[in-house]
Amino acid sequence: MTGTTRSSADLDVRRRRVLFRSWHRGIREMDLLMGQFADARIGEMTDAELDIYEALIEVPDRDLFRWLTGEDPVPVNYDTPVFRDLKGFHQHSGPINV
Repeated sequence: MTGTTRSSADLDVRRRRVLFRSWHRGIREMDLLMGQFADARIGEMTDAELDIYEALIEVPDRDLFRWLTGEDPVPVNYDTPVFRDLKGFHQHSGPINV
């Protein structure tokens, strides 16, 4: 089970592939971070935003996780509106009820 809550039936081939790759990163924490974001945003991304998101998918889990948690600075070439949207998507101002 992947955890995805979104059907890929209405997506083109490229978006289906990106959605799948978002949920199959390698470590479960990154599956959840990238997969939940993709579930929510994949259908509305422009082709240019999708290009940027695909570049983020290629970043090793360890590096991307450290950027998202603020442990390491984000390299300038990855500090994009798409990255900031991904990071902001997982920011919570209150307790999370699981």
